[in-house]
Amino acid sequence: MKTNVNLWWILAAFFLITSALYTGWNIIEHSSLEWYHAIEWVGTIALLFTVFMSIMIAFYVDRVHRAQGGELPEDTLTADIDDGDPEVGEFSPWSWWPLLLAFSAAVFMIGLAVGTFLIPIGAGLFLVAIVGWVYEYYRGYFAR
Repeated sequence: MKTNVNLWWILAAFFLITSALYTGWNIIEHSSLEWYHAIEWVGTIALLFTVFMSIMIAFYVDRVHRAQGGELPEDTLTADIDDGDPEVGEFSPWSWWPLLLAFSAAVFMIGLAVGTFLIPIGAGLFLVAIVGWVYEYYRGYFAR
C-alpha cells in the first residue's frame, strides 16, 4: 500500500513537471504573442487537474494505509497468494444476463451516436436485462 502511495506522489510530480514544460513550450513556440495569449489553456488546465487528481488519490490511499492498522498481506514479501484472498461475493459464471446488459448499453450508445430511434430499444433491453440479472436466482434450476 505504501508503494501505491509513493507511485501516486511520483505521478503528481510528473504531471506537474509536464504541465510546466507544456506551458513553457507553448510560450516559446508562440513568442510573437503576449504570454497569456501564447498559452494553450485547455491542455495546461487539464494537466493541472491531473496533478490535483493524483494528489487527491495519493492522500486518500495514504489515509487508508494509516487507518488499516498494519500492512496488507500482499505488501509483505513472505506472504502467499492465498493470504490476501478475501470473499468477494457470489458470481454466476453461467449467466448470460451481463452479456445482454452490455449489448443493451451498446444499442443505447449507438442510438445516441447514429439515430435516436435506437435509444428506446436500448432502454427496453436494459430494463429486461437488469431485471433478469437481479432475479435470476428466483426461478429455474438455481432458485433459492
